[in-house]
Amino acid sequence: MTQPKKKAYQVIVDQINEYFLNGKLKPGDKLPTERDLASRFNVSRTSVREALRKLEIKGIIEIKQGSGSFIKTSENLAVEEISSTIMNAEKKLIYEMLELRRMLEVECASLASQRATSEDLNRIREALEMMDHAKNDVELGLQADLNFHISIVYASHNSIFLQLIKTLSGHMQDTIRATRRQRLANQERNQDTINEHKEIYLAIATGDADQAAQLMEKHITQIRKELTESLLNHIGE
Repeated sequence: MTQPKKKAYQVIVDQINEYFLNGKLKPGDKLPTERDLASRFNVSRTSVREALRKLEIKGIIEIKQGSGSFIKTSENLAVEEISSTIMNAEKKLIYEMLELRRMLEVECASLASQRATSEDLNRIREALEMMDHAKNDVELGLQADLNFHISIVYASHNSIFLQLIKTLSGHMQDTIRATRRQRLANQERNQDTINEHKEIYLAIATGDADQAAQLMEKHITQIRKELTESLLNHIGE
């Protein structure tokens, strides 16, 4: 059965919510002007105004006459709206990105074990060390995790893979943010996550292509499994 097409204003509401959840918008940030939003989403300014009114009613933004629209503090966000946006983002983006990452990064891990230079290995190790130091820093941990995986792609020395990861780096960051939010909800998983990355690094550094590929596939498969289990836990609540 075909899903009904979303109204223009609802598309804007959903996108602004996703920006907030992914860290692209933070409490206190000012939204673009009505003209800019209309141009960005290719809708009328009437649709933009309707979207802004909906967001204001739900307590997500504050409209200040003469100043613009601003993201309100996180405690003012509607819980149901956040939950809905998380689920939609996961369905539309996270699983598809995990599929792509499994194909791309497994091969890159294998190639990196054969082609990585000393400089490549240093970059991967530095990202791993940053991840270890950032146990209580969400943003630093996210950046370290992203750097680790991107550094492995660079170490594959495959120009097509490099172009692909550069194009998708924003989506990849969003995906890692969402999966880390699920994995690290339990603090005990922090060290497990670091250990998984450490094993991948050791396999690459020692030139074990098969082991590097297997560990990367196991890592991404485990992330998907934990994410799926987390979503199942909400059923029946």
